[in-house]
Amino acid sequence: MSAEENDRAAWFKGPWAKCSVLPPFKERPWRLVLLGAPGVGKGTQAELISRRLHGCHLSTGDLFRAANNGCRAGTPAVAEALRYMRQGELVPDSIVWELARERTGCIRCRGGFVLDGLPRTLAQAQALQELLNKECISLDAVLDYELPRDQIIFRLGGRRICEACKAVFHLTQCPPSVPDLCDQCGGRLIQREDDRPDSIATRLDAYQHLTMPLIEFYRNLNLLLPVSAIGSPEEVFARSIAALETAITDGPLRSRDPRDAIAGLSDHRENSPRNNDELL
Repeated sequence: MSAEENDRAAWFKGPWAKCSVLPPFKERPWRLVLLGAPGVGKGTQAELISRRLHGCHLSTGDLFRAANNGCRAGTPAVAEALRYMRQGELVPDSIVWELARERTGCIRCRGGFVLDGLPRTLAQAQALQELLNKECISLDAVLDYELPRDQIIFRLGGRRICEACKAVFHLTQCPPSVPDLCDQCGGRLIQREDDRPDSIATRLDAYQHLTMPLIEFYRNLNLLLPVSAIGSPEEVFARSIAALETAITDGPLRSRDPRDAIAGLSDHRENSPRNNDELL
């Protein structure tokens, strides 16, 4: 982590923690939600967008992975969520919402936020909207990443995870230098149960069932911006920025100051994540 990067301590550890670096104050920070099925690359896009817009990347997946690896101090809500996850069950809305509620300070972050992994259900979206209204915070847009089912299955089916350091590889898109061994630590690469064909189909069916009402909810609020997730992370990122630009100039974000324009992509390329991060 460079000296300028935010370690997101308040997100990982809870309300008593303070982030190492606060984002610069902005009169109207960007506040975005990212939607998309497993395998579409939301995590990579959230990272690229948060760097570009200087907002905080608030990822429930990062939070759960860090807690599961024992890297961060957890709260009771995180511990309860991990208990459900280790049993292979969906985390109930009430626990997910408690996790978000105890991190309300992150929602109020002066640099804005990019929410990745929350909300996942209509009930969570409604609760989030109530919280934002209570805090007098406006959500700018919801980017919905779309990818054909067969491509999602290809991405997830070829994914391999290091048993030791949890690094992510792909058999064809980003293979390890030595088959079945991690480039970073030499650990053994495995396929998660979630990434087997029958599990992938179950996950996608569950996502479709839970998310369609969520998409309609945000469409009715005039916040939904569909984005094709086909192609490289840089190509998808370019579409994401273009969708936001269009929304500023000729769409639901016309109320933003013209100085909020974010045209130009060159400043993100040097620190772009590796392509295999897209598989998270």
